[in-house]
Amino acid sequence: MNRATYLICIACAMPLFAQTEVTIPDTLSGQEFHLVLQNGNFQFQEGIDSETMGVNGPVLGPTLIMEQGQFADISVENQLGEPTTIHWHGLHVSAENDGGPHTVIHPGETWNPQFTVLDKAGTYWYHPHLHEHTDEHVSKGLSGFIIVKDDEEAALELPRTYGVDDFPLVIQTKSINPTGEIVAHTNSDTELMVNAVMDPRLVVPEQVVRFRLLNGSSQRVFNFGLSNNQSFHMIASDGGLLNVSVELTRLMLAPGERAEILVDFALTTGSTTSLLSYAAELQNGIYGAAQPGMMSMQSLDGYNPNPLNGSDFEVMRFEIVDPTVNAVTTIVSNLASDTPLTESESDITRQFTLTPEVMGPNSINGDFLINGSYFDMETINEVIPLNNIEVWSITNQSPIAHPFHIHDVQFYVLDRNGVPPAPTEQGRKDVVLVKPMETVRFITKFEDFANPTVPFMYHCHMLTHEDAGMMGQFIVVDPLATNSNLAGLIPTVVTLGPAYPNPFNPTTTIRYDLPTRSAVTLGVYDITGRTITILADTHQPAGAYSIHWNGTNDLGNPVSTGMYFCRLEAGDYSKTIKMVYLK
Repeated sequence: MNRATYLICIACAMPLFAQTEVTIPDTLSGQEFHLVLQNGNFQFQEGIDSETMGVNGPVLGPTLIMEQGQFADISVENQLGEPTTIHWHGLHVSAENDGGPHTVIHPGETWNPQFTVLDKAGTYWYHPHLHEHTDEHVSKGLSGFIIVKDDEEAALELPRTYGVDDFPLVIQTKSINPTGEIVAHTNSDTELMVNAVMDPRLVVPEQVVRFRLLNGSSQRVFNFGLSNNQSFHMIASDGGLLNVSVELTRLMLAPGERAEILVDFALTTGSTTSLLSYAAELQNGIYGAAQPGMMSMQSLDGYNPNPLNGSDFEVMRFEIVDPTVNAVTTIVSNLASDTPLTESESDITRQFTLTPEVMGPNSINGDFLINGSYFDMETINEVIPLNNIEVWSITNQSPIAHPFHIHDVQFYVLDRNGVPPAPTEQGRKDVVLVKPMETVRFITKFEDFANPTVPFMYHCHMLTHEDAGMMGQFIVVDPLATNSNLAGLIPTVVTLGPAYPNPFNPTTTIRYDLPTRSAVTLGVYDITGRTITILADTHQPAGAYSIHWNGTNDLGNPVSTGMYFCRLEAGDYSKTIKMVYLK
């Protein structure tokens, strides 16, 4: 018997009394929502108190029930004693209501976002987005579900009685030390929980049951399936219903992704089954696999030993009881009538390249860059005209997979390395997992909201990567607006500024401006003219850019102390600056 089979057998043999009933979050509905961000104490492990953060309680928060077309008036009161933000993940709202890192809620303050719900029926969520503290605040418990309803979903015969045959389940792994402290920015996430409950058990009726799955982990990818390999049906992804239900035995969800599934528990009263993560089936280069990097020599600090890595394990147990009155007993095939955007409609293709700061065996420990740059609160990476239809091409040149998330809009996946997406990825999405050495292209439309001063974000949804700067920001501008704030957003000439600091160790920042979309090459050369490294070689739209160089060559090896030259070539423009690296 192999190790994975052994773990499944042990998990399924556990008596029910050893498990804890899953808590289903309370709900808030209507037009006004009052949320209090507060500190708390919670026992994930019996007899051990952990200091937590929660919304209207010690850990996690209530589920917000919204109707498409309704006006939402939300007050978010910060009683944490430290700054934070709250982001409405997946919702299509204006930048000033989005809750990104620029919209800080200081201690004692109340933030009052107001917006009309424009989204389709689906499962969304809210969580903090404070730069460099997102992982800490989410790990301590600051997050909750948002369920949007609409007429299209209401017309279908689906389970929708909250907490009876329709269950929101946030699955997370955390690191909790022996004294109960929740540890952020770590790869030692050995504690698995569902809705903040460890060893979870859920009583479900003998009928078709709906589960709204959210991967709320900081880094871990799950590969969900039932313990008896029974099939289930996926009916919705991040942004709402699929056009048709998809029959599956496995469903992989990366951090930030959501899926709604239907499981038919008919004729199983009195029995039990389990939701598992078949992590032994994850390919190399995915956090949760036996090998988190592409190659065997690539390891993550603190990743092992961890019984969850590369082994199939139980996520939660289902105890099946008698059906409810008016039970749903059939699986709906035809769901929505959503027409994806097509590539022929696009106005522009933007290229995004994901790279490690340092190549080599230690590269998957980070940090990671997008288009050669770290996040800078003062730098707008992309300027997008209102109503643009755009293709975003995400190329992962690092040896570990990254879940790429964009604020403001839902998108449609066009292809993975030129291959059309699987049926599970043919709906509206806001997170997509980009595997090592893979290019994923998606298409979206930036409509409804323009703001020249408050940006939206795009980033890796591995929260450790996001906090370390694997993030960029964009503004949506209305070209027809007569707003003086638009002046100066787009540079008028190509410029290459001086590197700062200079001399430097360990890194320097190189800034340049583009007035129009250009083919850009930014390289570092030694005094003999030999190429040390190419920092950028792509097409880039107009905007201001910053790229960091850490004094290493293309192989990730440190260079010697001395003088180096950085040359920018953009169209007919060429300029070179001097840099001095000191060890």
